[in-house]
Order: sequence, then structure tokens, then C-alpha cells
Amino acid sequence: MDLPLPPGPRSPTPAGLTLLLGGARSGKSAFAVELARRSAGDVTLIATATALDEDMAARIERHRAERPGWPTIEEPADLGGALARAPGAHLVVVDCLTLWVSNLMMASVDEAAILDRAAASAAIAARRSAPTVVISNEVGLGVHPPTEIGRRYQDVLGRVNQIWAAAADRSLLLVAGRAVILRDPWDVLTWT
Repeated sequence: MDLPLPPGPRSPTPAGLTLLLGGARSGKSAFAVELARRSAGDVTLIATATALDEDMAARIERHRAERPGWPTIEEPADLGGALARAPGAHLVVVDCLTLWVSNLMMASVDEAAILDRAAASAAIAARRSAPTVVISNEVGLGVHPPTEIGRRYQDVLGRVNQIWAAAADRSLLLVAGRAVILRDPWDVLTWT
């Protein structure tokens, strides 16, 4: 479903790294696709999902159908390598950090290594000359996970999101297809 965005001609996507955060079905992926469609240049998608079951396979197919035939790099683990392989002049959409972290945890990569990979990948994305749009879920707003692995996942993804937000030129929180600009709290605070 297309988001109700204002009509407009194709235009350049803002340069630099844009992080899109939000909950499930918040409009993150739809917005990233529409943003890329409206861009003036070529687009490459980096997909981190793997079809572990029928539901996930159906979701992957639905996402593929929403994209207008963009070249896709399917990379569940080596995000830094995928970013380095993406054509330098292409706008790159990374969908998504949420599954990337899950893939690494399922492969028994420890938290410190995941955070190191997140920092290295975010640095690669931030150095790209063409725009990069990265999607991730904000999982810290929901119910406290009842399992130890669920709590670890929530903690690790929260830290990964913070790393990417610190590297990003802009971060948006999407809720119901609408965006809120996220700012560094130190820039917002005023001391009296």
C-alpha cells in the first residue's frame, strides 16, 4: 500500500544516512520504497531476510512485489560487505537491521561482535557518497519479553539502533505512516 505522501516530481533524496525506526506495520518499509521511487537516481536494495518458514517466504515475496525491479543484494549477515558491494552512485535501501541482528544472534555471534559489526557497517553507510536509507524496528516500546533470548535480542537491537542513529544524518520514528524527527537529546535540552 502506498503511503499518502504529497504528490511531487521525482527529486533527489537527501544525501547521507537516513535511519527509519518504528514498530511493526508502522510504514517504515513503505516509506523507504516510496522515497527511493521518488529519487532521481538508481536504487539498490540490501535485503537481510531469510525465508525460514512459509510466513517469512510470503513476506519476502510481498516485499519483492512492492519494489520496481531494483537490483537486490541478499545478505543476511555481512552487512558491511553488502554496503561495500553496492554501486557507489546508487541510493541504497537496507531492509532491515531488525532481521540482521536476529540472523547474527541465531548464528551465535556474541553481543560485542554484533555491536562492532554494527559500528563498522554504520560507518561504511555514513561514508557513502549516495544516499543510504536504513530500516529498523523499535522493539523497546512493547511488552517486556518473557524469555531470556527475547530480552537479549531487545537489548542488542536497541544498542544497534543507537549506534546507527548516532552515525545517521537524520533519524525518523514512523508511527501509523507518519514521521517524527528524532534529535540528539543534548541538542534539545536547554539549561536554565
